[in-house]
Amino acid sequence: MTKCLTVDVGPSEVQGETRIRRSVLSAKRLMSSPHDDIKTLYDVVNHSVKIRPNLNAIGYRKVVKIIDEEKEITKMVGGEEVKEKKTWKFFKMSGYHWLTYKDAKQVIDSIGCGLRKFGVNPKDKMTVFGATSANWLLVAHGAFTQSITIVTAYDTLGEDGLLHSMNEAEVATAYTNADLLNTIKNVAGKCPTLKKIIYDGEAKPADVIALQDAHPHLELITLEELKQLGVDNPVEPTPPAAKDYCCIMYTSGSTGNPKGVLLTHGNLVAAIGGVNKMLTKYVHEGDTLLAYLPLAHVLEFLVENVCLFWGVTLGYGTVRTLTDASVRECQGDIKELRPTLMTGVPAVWETIRKGVLAQVSQGSPLVQKVFHAALNAKAWCMERKLGALTGIFDTVVFNKVKQQTGGRLRFALSGGAPISQETQRFLSTALCPILQGYGMTESCGMCAILTPDVFNYNRVGSPVPCTEVKLVDVPDAGYFSTDLPRPRGEVFIRGPSITAGYFKNPEETSATLTADRWLKTGDIGEWHPDGTISIIDRKKNLVKLSHGEYIALEKLESVYKSTAYCNNICVYADSMQNKPVAIIVASEPRILELAKAKGIASKDFAVLCHDKVIIKAVLDACLSTAKRAGLKPAEMLQGVYLEHEEWTAQGGLLTAAQKLKRKDINQAYVSQIKTLYA
Repeated sequence: MTKCLTVDVGPSEVQGETRIRRSVLSAKRLMSSPHDDIKTLYDVVNHSVKIRPNLNAIGYRKVVKIIDEEKEITKMVGGEEVKEKKTWKFFKMSGYHWLTYKDAKQVIDSIGCGLRKFGVNPKDKMTVFGATSANWLLVAHGAFTQSITIVTAYDTLGEDGLLHSMNEAEVATAYTNADLLNTIKNVAGKCPTLKKIIYDGEAKPADVIALQDAHPHLELITLEELKQLGVDNPVEPTPPAAKDYCCIMYTSGSTGNPKGVLLTHGNLVAAIGGVNKMLTKYVHEGDTLLAYLPLAHVLEFLVENVCLFWGVTLGYGTVRTLTDASVRECQGDIKELRPTLMTGVPAVWETIRKGVLAQVSQGSPLVQKVFHAALNAKAWCMERKLGALTGIFDTVVFNKVKQQTGGRLRFALSGGAPISQETQRFLSTALCPILQGYGMTESCGMCAILTPDVFNYNRVGSPVPCTEVKLVDVPDAGYFSTDLPRPRGEVFIRGPSITAGYFKNPEETSATLTADRWLKTGDIGEWHPDGTISIIDRKKNLVKLSHGEYIALEKLESVYKSTAYCNNICVYADSMQNKPVAIIVASEPRILELAKAKGIASKDFAVLCHDKVIIKAVLDACLSTAKRAGLKPAEMLQGVYLEHEEWTAQGGLLTAAQKLKRKDINQAYVSQIKTLYA
């Protein structure tokens, strides 16, 4: 009999919803902390400094030099090939420089003291607008030592979103990166409360002068100067309370202005407690995590703070220096760090999978045949818990794949959006188990986790011990808590890690949180007999087709995105039609390979994206992917349009978190969608 990972609590039966379920690890009381001494993120650092002062806490690399490489590229102009030279910049990076927990604490304290001397006071709010780095985390914790609330904004948020967050929070101080000073210059005149700027890195003198000339009232200081200010002017810490706001985290909404999610220190500490209770037996002091996802995203922010509690070493990387291909005269961040743990979003895992497949496709037919046979054989063994038989496949075939991430990776966590089963299966077999997590900013990033001992596909695991979960009927879409064999409905979550609401936005708060503090996620879930949950749909992205059947756009996108020719995809469905269509951002290398295989002479990527032979081949590949994933006839694409230009947040078609701005995409491609349905 399957062991159940959850227990029922509360009333035995409520009309229109399942019973409330909790993790068996927190059946009587939800977790609110990982340790009796820890109530705030300030306490998390102090706890680790006390028990492991000399262990490496944080690692970072420095740019040794920038190397320019001139390459000749071929473009099609007026139907003719034109060769032109283009300069590419690559970085030579140092090895990792390390801060122990004791070192990190000293830097954090100096930043906190420096902030006070710079005029930032307890309970003030400070914008943190920058790329993920060791200094981002150190500045945040420096603020926490003085009960200062950080207001986070993605470095890709754009001027409008940044300005909205700064004005709504009425910030007087902002921390940013040197290469973002121009963005600050462009918004500072529209933010009357802004008085002080702290920046990190080597700024171009012209950028500093331009900012000072445009806004002479602003006080400008480097992070190094701030640290020294703190060393020279020490003050006692002003520790926060659990009820104090740790951060106002601005989510990059797909429509309208970003919303500021209020997260207290107590919320984050409860989430750390829940994750720790669930994963502590799988993670060890001295493990190493590659930290590179945006810290302005709650998943990365939570994971890095959990690691500080565990004694897991954080090694920082950047997207531009992650792999060997993007650096010169040194190894990329992954190979240099050799992490044992890694987090990622589906786009990262798709890129890794497609990269491995591209390398395999360059081998001989025999090499390709051996690789795929080994992949299927090892996956078959894993799915039947025959782990003892999998080692031979690693030795003969997959260790070369594992070396691409340093050779030590034990587990990886995927979050932020659904990962396709095909990608999860491929990487879990060839690299390491890719576990799924489920959460949102409003829940501190984690509501459920798939642990290694219950590994499965298309599941996000069981509830984290700081939350309780119930499913509520969605009659219009045909999801009911009484469905058999698995109850289904909208996922409602409650617990000490759940936000109190949105900053200065009571309407959205009341629409998202019930009077008895249940968070309405908008996701459709189903319970499995073992107490794990699957997210099967998104309530607002359900479309009823002409024959009355509902399809889930996000679910379909996660499946179709694993197709080799697809870099990004937006599935569209019209309720007057009986099948969906898709706008696909095509992969240039794979389309060029396809054209060569089809005997098409053109090398113009934009032209190839309109070629009928190419379009049909891509559609056929998508439908093959759909059939392997077991999609229903109504979920099969009727047609595809191939886009040759990448979607970006700057272009207005993606959010700062790289999620689709569906409404804007649909408007941008309205004529193409009409043609697909013609």
